[in-house]
Amino acid sequence: MNRRTLLQSLPVAALLPTAAGADAAESATTVYEFRVYHTFEGKLDDLLRRFREHTMQLFEKHGIKNVAYWIPTDDPLKGKTLFYIIAHPSREAATANWKAFRDDPEWQSVQQKSEANGKLVEKVESTFLTLSDFSPPLP
Repeated sequence: MNRRTLLQSLPVAALLPTAAGADAAESATTVYEFRVYHTFEGKLDDLLRRFREHTMQLFEKHGIKNVAYWIPTDDPLKGKTLFYIIAHPSREAATANWKAFRDDPEWQSVQQKSEANGKLVEKVESTFLTLSDFSPPLP
C-alpha cells in the first residue's frame, strides 16, 4: 500500500496527536485573569518578594497557572503597581482555585508575616479574559 492510500484510509483524528486534541479542548475553556495590584507607598518590593518566594508556588499548588508578571516603568504607576496574568482551566475552576488558595493555612501564614508592618496592597483590580480567535497561542 502506498503512502497516499494509507493516509486516505486513516480517520483524520488518528493523524492528530492526543495532546493536541487535549490542548485544543483545554484552550477552549481556559480563562485568563488580568490582575492589577496597587500597593501602599513603599510596599512594592515587599509584594514582589512575597510573589517571588511564596505566592507563585502557592498559585500552582491550587491550579492557578502563572503566565506573566510586569512592573510599570513610567509614572504615575512606577514603583507602586504590579500587573500580572494567570490562567485557570475554566471560570468555575477560577472560583474554586481562589477559594482553595485563600483557605490555605500556608498562604494565610505567608500573608500575615508579610504584612506584619502593614498591609501591602491598597487596591486589586481583576478582569477575566478569553483569547480571541486570532490570538497567537500562549505558552
